[in-house]
Amino acid sequence: MPFAWLEILAVGIAFVIYGRHAADGERISLQGSRLVVELETAGKLERAEFDRSRVRVEPKTGNRSLIMLSAQGRSVEVGRFVRPELRPALASEIRMALRAA
Repeated sequence: MPFAWLEILAVGIAFVIYGRHAADGERISLQGSRLVVELETAGKLERAEFDRSRVRVEPKTGNRSLIMLSAQGRSVEVGRFVRPELRPALASEIRMALRAA
């Protein structure tokens, strides 16, 4: 019986750890003249705002790496939840949205 309780405790801990990361995500939006990036990791929300006319969109290292958004001395990496082969398409969509409005 003690081993059963130990297993139940281990499964409970695993669910708590998994639950903290279940809602992880990235939100990129245009709000007026600002590009707003919100990154949520393990319940912690990180928010960065950039002037849309000054944002640079480029790969961090290679063509299939994370996308670096930078302006005014700040930078944020996005694209963690996108397959590597689709990241260039995401970068291109961000560039088009920044130019469009």
